[in-house]
Order: sequence, then structure tokens, then C-alpha cells
Amino acid sequence: MSSQKQTVPNLVLGLDPGLNITGYGLVDVSQSQPELVEAGVLRSKKSDDLPKRLATLYEGIIDVIESAKPDVVAIEELYSHYDRPTTSILMGHARGVLCLATAQHDLPLYHYAATQVKKIMTGNGRAPKHQVQLAVARQLNLNDIPEPPDVADALAIAMCHHYLSQKPASLL
Repeated sequence: MSSQKQTVPNLVLGLDPGLNITGYGLVDVSQSQPELVEAGVLRSKKSDDLPKRLATLYEGIIDVIESAKPDVVAIEELYSHYDRPTTSILMGHARGVLCLATAQHDLPLYHYAATQVKKIMTGNGRAPKHQVQLAVARQLNLNDIPEPPDVADALAIAMCHHYLSQKPASLL
């Protein structure tokens, strides 16, 4: 078992993995109300080959981790739709790179299904993206909804981790 930080996490980094666009969101949960610290996207060029795109994603997430110094990382689980298996495979590559970077920095990593995140954030496991954006804006006291939706999803994943980590284990 790798040595992981034993302190209560204050900074949660949420990741919404994708090969074209990966959303990330850093939330400070040390106060009674979670606060947005930083959020953005990592993009790869569709014209680049797969190894180059993965390297771009890897370098980007390393920069985020080293500058943000999160205590914990939460990431969306891989979802596979039978109509689009190639999309799932490509997302798996991107997700693997994000997991590798997290492990190399000895950060605890938690995985959440998109439906679980939507249920925690909106009360509806099948909520549309705009509803998730509104929920994130409301819960982080933002004046505008986070754009693009990948950023809102990453912030939702970070907040979902925080909310679930506050519950007694017997309720999970």
C-alpha cells in the first residue's frame, strides 16, 4: 500500500476525463461552504495522434496537480454505451493517464459514476448537463454557470466526493 496523506482533505480536485477535453475543478472544502479555487479544461488537438494527445493530457494534469497541490482527487468512472464503444475506449486511455499522474503524486483517488454525481448534486441521477451546471453555480455561490459543461462536471465530481466523505460509513 502506498503512503497516502492522513490529514482531512481541504482541497479536492475533481476530474471529468475526456480525450478531447478534460475538465478539472479544485474546491476548498475547509470551510462550512465549499469554495471554488480554480477550474478549467485540458485540451488535446484532434489532429494529433493518440500518443501525442495522451502526452498533452498527461503534461497538463501534472501542471495542475503540481500547482494546485490537492489533498485528494475524485474522477468520473468510465461509462460504456453499447452504441459508442470506441468513445469508451478513448475515454479509458484519457482516464488511465489521469489515474497514473495521480498515483505518481501519491494522492488518494476516488471514483464516482456520473449518475451518482448527478443524484448527489441535483437529486436526479439522469439530470441534464445544464441542471448540473446550475446546481454547481448555486452550491459554490457563483454568479454564472461554469462553462464549458466539462468544468461544471469536474466541480460536481469534487463536491460529490466532499459530500459523500462527510457521511458516516454506515450510510454509504
